Amino acid sequence: MKQLTILGATGSIGKSTLDVVSRHPESYSVFALTANTSADALAKLCLQHSPTYAVMGDQQSADRLAQLLNGCATRVLAGEQALAQVAGDDNVDIVVASIVGSIGLLPTLAAVRAGKRVLLANKESLVMAGALFMDEVAQNAAELIPIDSEHNAIFQCLPTGYAEGLAQKGVTKLVLTGSGGPFRELPLEEFARITPAQAIAHPNWVMGPKISVDSATMMNKGLELIEACWLFGISEVDVEIVLHKQSIIHSMVAYNDGSVLAQMGNPDMRTPIAHALAWPERIASGVEPLDLIKVSQLDFQVADENRFPCLALARESFRQGGTSTAILNAANEVVVESFLNHRIKFIDIPTLIEDTLQHVDAHSADSLDIILADDRRAREYSQQQLDRFNV
Repeated sequence: MKQLTILGATGSIGKSTLDVVSRHPESYSVFALTANTSADALAKLCLQHSPTYAVMGDQQSADRLAQLLNGCATRVLAGEQALAQVAGDDNVDIVVASIVGSIGLLPTLAAVRAGKRVLLANKESLVMAGALFMDEVAQNAAELIPIDSEHNAIFQCLPTGYAEGLAQKGVTKLVLTGSGGPFRELPLEEFARITPAQAIAHPNWVMGPKISVDSATMMNKGLELIEACWLFGISEVDVEIVLHKQSIIHSMVAYNDGSVLAQMGNPDMRTPIAHALAWPERIASGVEPLDLIKVSQLDFQVADENRFPCLALARESFRQGGTSTAILNAANEVVVESFLNHRIKFIDIPTLIEDTLQHVDAHSADSLDIILADDRRAREYSQQQLDRFNV
């Protein structure tokens, strides 16, 4: 029986994980569930799955959760230290890192430092602190398995022992696929009128609002490029991004003999989650089998960086190195939140991010303190610039 801590249990990844786990009660149990402020949503999950611990982001939310769980055996905790506690507890075998954004970095690092199997959906951990994070994985013998659909697909298509170097295994290129979001064919002149409601209406995937906006700007693919470079030890020039509107091929690996291996499946996060939970075995995920006759056609096109300038910003920030990617991520989080709150236009998102990258100096990412300091400076600068933009 494997015990799980799910960081970010009320989000789409957390709920999908609980759905898979509930199909295998003989193999998995829930040790801890966490959420930021969604006490009512977490209470429902706690009543259903009976975790030993439930952790909220702040004390007020924890007090609300405790009231809702009055009489239940689940212990309610609050704050950053509690998140690290349930991520690194000796009783925990698997930690699902699905907190959205930079706030997921510290508890995910706690799980790595405790040597857990970490199912990584929090791409910001690698975007912000890639070198430091991967060093911690190696030093603590943690198992890191990506559950972003693209990186999990690449993981499945790579040969065993690839950590010694992809070139030595005959790999020539990684191909990240992306749907292109809801605006892949929208005329560019209409981008200025895009609303938050339109941006979060993803055509293929069910995701939270922040990630949905990232998909619409293609920043999510830029962040995934950075994540792939750290996960698989490659340069950004060895990663190609292509648009694939059906979201059936989740990513591909090209080899020097001309082979291209692709992982395919219906667009449902339960597939990569089930794969990572049971790896190297396979378990049922509850996902409907892929019907190739029904799909009938797979389309691909170039990811145009003129249409999606966030792609170019992400690629360049990785080239710059150091804390540039942490600054990129911080600026993106600030401006996406402002867009969702109707403070800026959709087309302002890449403009503000680029402005922050140009005006906030990056440093060598030698320590967590330096990374977090530049993250704070980028957020402060981005917030200061928001007054220049009006809807």
